[in-house]
Amino acid sequence: MKTYSNSKSILLAAGLVCCAALLYGADAEEETTSVTAARIDGSGPGWKSLTLDDFTNVNCDEDTWSFRDGKFQCTGKPVGVIRSNKIYQNLELVVQWRHLKSAGNSGVFVWTPPESLEGLKPGSLPHGIEVQVLDHGYAEEFTKKTGKKPEWFTTNGDVFPVGNSTMKPFPPFAPNGKRSFPSKNLSKGVGEWNHYYIRAVNGEVRLWVNGEEVSGGTECEPHSGYLCLESEGSPIEFRDLRIRELP
Repeated sequence: MKTYSNSKSILLAAGLVCCAALLYGADAEEETTSVTAARIDGSGPGWKSLTLDDFTNVNCDEDTWSFRDGKFQCTGKPVGVIRSNKIYQNLELVVQWRHLKSAGNSGVFVWTPPESLEGLKPGSLPHGIEVQVLDHGYAEEFTKKTGKKPEWFTTNGDVFPVGNSTMKPFPPFAPNGKRSFPSKNLSKGVGEWNHYYIRAVNGEVRLWVNGEEVSGGTECEPHSGYLCLESEGSPIEFRDLRIRELP
């Protein structure tokens, strides 16, 4: 009986150890996931909703941008931008977007320097750090026209400097070493809403696509400037654009 009791004790102890290991592993996995997952909706202290009244037209037509039913609506023509009324340095931004036509192209600029907007003609884009908003059909059209697969861009959230702006991209990189390619392909197709969470702090930009961090860069110069929304040839809608300034 004594031997049987000891065996039961040993088996019970082993079972407890296994359970503890499983629970620890689950906690560790949850903790790891929480580092990169961030489905932030822009609610809470400090967050502010943005409408078209918070932006100024730079080089688009008067009817390029409109605001209806809580959505920024853009015709895509001509190529150009609207800019925020104020300059930002450290910020968090959430926005949802959807292309209304296959192969649509657009983007969100952070830290656009004021001087790059002065005298900007229609058909031109400013400097700054672009968080690209590109439909999957763009890559398909590229392949049809060239017979090659796109190597210098993706359709899942590239982040890169434009013009005289500079950035040290996070890997994986584009072949030219200037673009940060997404680590995962998470963007949805034409007509579907996508969610971006952008964190731009102390010269570092990070992008979350539909809840997961995928791309970004550091050592951005300049690291203050305007926020811009881009018109680039195709109709697009933005909604739930919310911003929070950080110290």
